[in-house]
Amino acid sequence: MATDSSLSTNNGQNGGFGAALAESVADWGSVVVEAVFTIGDLAIFTLMTFSWLFTRFPKRETLLPNFYQVGVLSLPVIALTGTFIGMVLAVQSYYTFRNLGLETHLGAVINMTLVRELGPVLAATMLAGRVGCAMAAELGTMRVTEQIDALESMGSDPIHYLVVPRFLACIFLIPTLTIMADFMGVVGGYFYSVAVAGIDKHHYWQNSQNFVGMFDLFSGIFKSIFFGGAIALVSCYRGFNCTPGAEGVGRAATSSFVYSFVLILAIDLVLGSLLYSTYFRMYPEASKLFSGN
Repeated sequence: MATDSSLSTNNGQNGGFGAALAESVADWGSVVVEAVFTIGDLAIFTLMTFSWLFTRFPKRETLLPNFYQVGVLSLPVIALTGTFIGMVLAVQSYYTFRNLGLETHLGAVINMTLVRELGPVLAATMLAGRVGCAMAAELGTMRVTEQIDALESMGSDPIHYLVVPRFLACIFLIPTLTIMADFMGVVGGYFYSVAVAGIDKHHYWQNSQNFVGMFDLFSGIFKSIFFGGAIALVSCYRGFNCTPGAEGVGRAATSSFVYSFVLILAIDLVLGSLLYSTYFRMYPEASKLFSGN
C-alpha cells in the first residue's frame, strides 16, 4: 500500500511538472505568434500608407492642422528640454574635464553629443510622448466610437484621410524640432560653461568649431526623419487597432509610446553604425577629439 501511494504521488508530481512546462511553452508560443502577426500587420499598414502617399497627396485642409499640432505646439517643450539637456551635460562633464586639464574642450564634447545623438533622440522621444500618444488616443477613440467605420462607409479611405497627413507632419517637422533642440542645447551648455563655470568663451567656441562638423549635424537631422516616420506609423497603427473601451484607448496610447521609444533607439543604433562607418571609410583622416591639431 505504501509503495502504491508513493508511486501515485510521483506520477502526480511528474504530471504537474509536465502540465506546467506545456503551459509555459504554450504561453511563449502565443507571444511569438502574436509578435509575428503584429509585425506583419504593421508592415501591411506601412505599405498601404506609402501607397496612398505616392498616389494621391492629402488636401491642405487635412495637412495644416496636423502640421500645427506636431510642429508649433511641440516647440516650447522641445526648446525647454534641449536647454536643460545642454546644461546637464555641462554640469556632468565639467569636473571630469577640469581634473584632466581639458575644460576648454567642453564645448566640443557638449555640442558634438547634442547634434549627433541627444538632440535627435530627445526631440523624437518628446514627440512620441506628446504627439504619438495623442495620435493613438485620438484614432483609438475614433475606432471605438465607429467613426473610422463611418469614413469607410462614406467611401473615404481612413489611411489616406487620417494616417498620411500625420505621417507627413512627423517626417517633415521633426527635423525642424531637432534643430531647435540642438540650438537650445548649445545655448544651455554655453551658458553654464561660460557664465557659471568660467570657461573662456573663445576657446569654448574654437574647440567646438574644430571638432563639430556639418556631417555631425547632418547625421542627426537625417536620423530624425526616420524617427518621425516610426512614431507616426506605430502611433497610428496602435490607434487603428485599439480594443474597445476606455481601457483599450489607454493601452493604445501607452503601447504607442513604448514601441516608438524602442524603435527610436533601434533605428538610432542601426543608422548611427552605418553613417559613421561609411564616413570614416570615406574620410579616414577625420580628426579625433584630442588629436591636438
